[in-house]
Parts: sequence; C-alpha cells; structure tokens
Amino acid sequence: MRKQEVMGLLFSNMHDDSVRELTAGRALGSVPFGGRYRLIDFALSNMVNAGISKVGIITKKKLGQALTPEEIAYFVHGAANRSIADYQLAALLMAIRLNGMTPEETKELTLAMAHSGEIADLSRIPGVKVDKHSTGGVGDTTTLILAPLVAACGVPVAKMSGRGLGHTGGTLDKLESIPGLTVDLSEEDFIAQVQRIGLAVIGQTKALAPADGTLYALRDVTSTVDSLPLIASSIMSKKLASGADAIVLDVKTGSGAIMQDLEGSIALGKAMVEIGALAGKPVTALVTGMAQPLGTHVGNALEVKDAIDVLQGRTQGDLKEVSLLLGSQMLVCAGRVKTPEEGRVLLEQAIANGAGLRKFQEMIAAQGGDPRVCEDLSLLPQAAVKRAVRCGRAGYVAAMDTQALGLAAQAMGAGRMRKEDKLDYSVGFVLPVRIGDRVEEDTELCTLYARNDAEAQQAEAAIRAAITIQGSPVPPAPLCYAIITREGVQRLA
Repeated sequence: MRKQEVMGLLFSNMHDDSVRELTAGRALGSVPFGGRYRLIDFALSNMVNAGISKVGIITKKKLGQALTPEEIAYFVHGAANRSIADYQLAALLMAIRLNGMTPEETKELTLAMAHSGEIADLSRIPGVKVDKHSTGGVGDTTTLILAPLVAACGVPVAKMSGRGLGHTGGTLDKLESIPGLTVDLSEEDFIAQVQRIGLAVIGQTKALAPADGTLYALRDVTSTVDSLPLIASSIMSKKLASGADAIVLDVKTGSGAIMQDLEGSIALGKAMVEIGALAGKPVTALVTGMAQPLGTHVGNALEVKDAIDVLQGRTQGDLKEVSLLLGSQMLVCAGRVKTPEEGRVLLEQAIANGAGLRKFQEMIAAQGGDPRVCEDLSLLPQAAVKRAVRCGRAGYVAAMDTQALGLAAQAMGAGRMRKEDKLDYSVGFVLPVRIGDRVEEDTELCTLYARNDAEAQQAEAAIRAAITIQGSPVPPAPLCYAIITREGVQRLA
C-alpha cells in the first residue's frame, strides 16, 4: 500500500473501567500524561513520524502542516451545514490561530466560505460596482458619508453591511436610528433601488457566506478573533460573495483596532489584497489610524449626525478626510477618474454643491426613512440625560485608549454585548478633543448622552480614565499609514 493512501485509526476508549475517575468526563486519550501531554499525543506523533499523514485535519494543522483544498472544503462545508460539531470546529480554529495558514490555504478558505452560500449577482446594475469595507473602529461612520458621495459622482454603490457586536453598532444600526428606515430589502428591491438612484445600503443575508457566520461566532468565544488568516478570509469571503467588481478596504491600526500594531495591520491588508488578486478581484487597502475615535461623535444616532454634518460641509477633521481618501480610491477602481487626486476634487464638489447630501436623502426616502433628519437633527432619537464634562486640568492630550472609549459607549447601551441585545440609538458621547490638542481646565472634554444619571456618571469615569493629559506637547496622531495594492506597500507615515 502506498504511503499516502494509509489512514491511521485511533480508539479513544471512552468508557474505560479501570480508570473510571479519570475518564468519566473525557476520553482516555485526552487524559494528561506527566502533566504535559495527552496519551493520544504519543500515538498521533508516532503515526505522523511514520508517514501516516491522514490522521485528521485538526491534528494536521496542530502539527503545523498545510491543509489541502479538499480538506479546507470539507471543513467549510461542515461549518456551513453544521455537520461538524462546534468543539471540533473550535479546535481547528485554535490550531489555525497558533500555527497560521499559507497564502494558498487562506485563499482556499476564503473561496470556500464565499461559495458556501449564494453569490450576489449585481450584473443588472450598469457600471463598475465598488464595495468598501472597514475592519471596524470607534466613531467610524465613513460608509454614511462616502457611499452617497461616490454615488453622487456617478458610480453605483450597492452595499451589503453588517451589525456591530461590541462598542457601538454597525452601519445598519446607525441607519436604523433614522426613523422609519429599513435595511431589510429583497434582492429585487435592492437591485431596483440601485438602478433607480445609484445607491442602497442593506443588511447582508444569511444566505451569503453562511460558513463565515458559524465560524465568526465561534471565534468570538474561543479567543481566535485576532488570527490574521481567519480575519482576512472572513472579510474577503463576504466581500466576494457580495458580488462587487472591486473592493476598497480600510484596515484600522491602533488601540481601537483588531490589529493594534502597525506591522500586523499592514500584514492583514497585504493578505486581503493578495486574496483579491488570487480571486481575480482588484483590491486596494488603506491602513488608517484608530489611536483615537475617527469622528467626534460615538453612538448610533450621534454618528448619523456626524455624517450629516460632513455632508453639509459644516465639519472638517479625520472623519471627513478618511471618507475622502476611501471614496477617491473607489472612484479610481470604478474608472471614474484616473488618480485619487482627481477623485478627491469630485467628492469635494459633491459636498460643496450639496449633491452628496441630496443622494443620502434619496436613499433614506427610498428605504422608508424620514429624509427630513438631514435638515432637522431633532428628529433623531434623543437621550434622556445630557451632561457636559470638563477636562479638569490643563495640558496636552497625549493618548487615548480607544478600545476603552468604545466599551464606555457599549456600557451606555450604544453597542451589544450579546447578539440579542437591543440598542439604545440615542446614547453615546461627543468627544471634541484630539491627540495633540492643548486643553485648559474648563475645556470641554466630552458631552455625554445617557439613559440616566448613574450611567452618565459611570461613562464619565471611564472616559476620563481612557484619556491621558500631560504637561508637554505631543504631535497629532497620524491618519493614514499606508496604501496597499498588488504592486506593493506605499508607506505614508
């Protein structure tokens, strides 16, 4: 028998009578030996050393070996139809977290997850469809700004977004804070709306990349969220399944990002760009800062207000700048302009002449919402308690723990701790200070919007603890660190 055709069989001896106390709650094979190894590890090691390789996908990845496309397809299929038990899926996820995956493995995992369900067909929408995705952050409201701006420049935006779990809500939650607006459109209505007005933002259906839904939930409870190949394949599988012709990625770095160090964030961006190239999709990634909230408003209705302020031309700052950076790349990918600089000019014009705001109003009305919110912000949900908080000391804003700020908003009711949690769209805070700013004792540190005084007091303490003020000046936090394409990495900071 040829070596590669040999399969090893292991008997766990679950009901061993001689060591009943040890095996009552686990298989004999999982009993520790010498305080370090499981009994089964010796058999597995011997089999692998003897050239018997097909001892199981989990064991193979545990030993640092690359999985074949067939093995990955089996794993993903089992996750999608729930034929593989959660504990086995979790074991493989941890093995991947510890030992990583090759670029080829990551590509195969991405494609398998993308094809585990339906692939959206956007071919009936004329023009190049460009999708944008952010790896998440606090005060990140760019979709509500750049989607109508890009659409106002003549590029159709057919976007499927998700909800947030943690910090504040996702794009869908922010949109649903607008009275009457629905993000639950049928595929036919979705496509018809984009054909009619050039813009729609809806919820991603469970039929798209269902395997990712299963694995994403398990990653959240198994401490495997920060695995680069798992992050990259999760994001890109949904993007590929969404049917876009090109993809622009916003990869966050800093204290409020999934990948908090710059090199890890660049590596994640490179991995996703490479997956796109292998899958035949143009992908551009920008690595942007999350050392502080992107916008000054944190909380669902508050972030809608922040987006409207940008579209009305009332607000400058990082939120607007990142939206323009991403939007410019989307226009380049769509062939609308040749350079990002040309794209920026068009987007700035769409703000100045009100075309972007009108497009946002069109979308709100088309999806059942009240477009008057763009002119009358009082129509948005209003919190019961409003409290201004002063700095209390003079100096310079030196640092922010952005994750802690996000958790403060979550504790107020702006984000979910569990999927079934109901959000309070009205709560959150406005944080006008930025890293590098000079502040005085009476400078407004933030304004809290809370359900009650107790939660406002708790949020104030958390926000104060998350912001460092020191006596000496510090430089402003960088905004964009790198642009990543198939040609390589262009470092900007």
